[in-house]
Amino acid sequence: MFRGSIVALVTPMRADGSVDFDGLGPLVDFHCEAGTDAIVVVGTTGESATLEFDEHIEVITRVTEAAAGRLPVIGGTGANSTAEAIALTRAAAEAGVDGCLLVTPYYNKPTQEGLYRHFKALAEAVDIPQILYNVPGRTAVDMQVETVQRLAGISNIVALKEASGDLQRSRELVDLCGSQITLFSGDDDLACEQMLMGFSGVISVTANVAPRLMHDMAAAALAGDADKAAELDDQLAGLHRDLFLESNPIPVKWAVAKMGLIPTGIRLPLTPLSDQFHQSLNDSMVRAGIDS
Repeated sequence: MFRGSIVALVTPMRADGSVDFDGLGPLVDFHCEAGTDAIVVVGTTGESATLEFDEHIEVITRVTEAAAGRLPVIGGTGANSTAEAIALTRAAAEAGVDGCLLVTPYYNKPTQEGLYRHFKALAEAVDIPQILYNVPGRTAVDMQVETVQRLAGISNIVALKEASGDLQRSRELVDLCGSQITLFSGDDDLACEQMLMGFSGVISVTANVAPRLMHDMAAAALAGDADKAAELDDQLAGLHRDLFLESNPIPVKWAVAKMGLIPTGIRLPLTPLSDQFHQSLNDSMVRAGIDS
């Protein structure tokens, strides 16, 4: 159902931090034309943590309408409250998304049993394809391979976005879960290697800036063409690094604004990219062939 280069879409905002809903359509058109394989909307990169419930669903609705079936749309609907995550997931399903991305509950640090019950409750409450999202560096909780194995037996839990940054973990997931659940990289700098070892794609920050190159790299890796994939990934390496010079999505919003695709707004407590990082990120954009 989902495969290849999946962009973790930024949410366009005006200088005062208000959401530029009208800017979502052109962004979707940009990705459709550039070959992006699917869109994740209102994930971490989309500033889900600071959007109000109604804003969250409005962004998902607008993107789904703009995509109009041209590519799949996945709504970010995770929360650290199971009840809230169910409400968001249900609303996103009603808006017509093709699936939902569900981050592990952050801050309250559930046990592995708590993670299993949380995701099981979501799957039972909303009959839509669901993608688990493990990102311990953000959430302070790490979903273990054994928990993924348990959840993979639930029919509408279809995939995992793994962003632990651990290639050994990635190999274990391929070996133990790869036949049960689709695996996506959540680390742009490791995605090429992970796809060559058996992952089915990447949910990518870099794809906001270099969608065509990310698509082509993913296609080469998924076809098993390691040399071509590595060559393309080398052009992207600077972006993979510099888009995380400050907390995501600070650098990527600066880059996408520099490309003229969105206004410069970002919502507090995040702040615009520090001046000291502008040149490095600009140079990485040039290396990836991005006109700005």
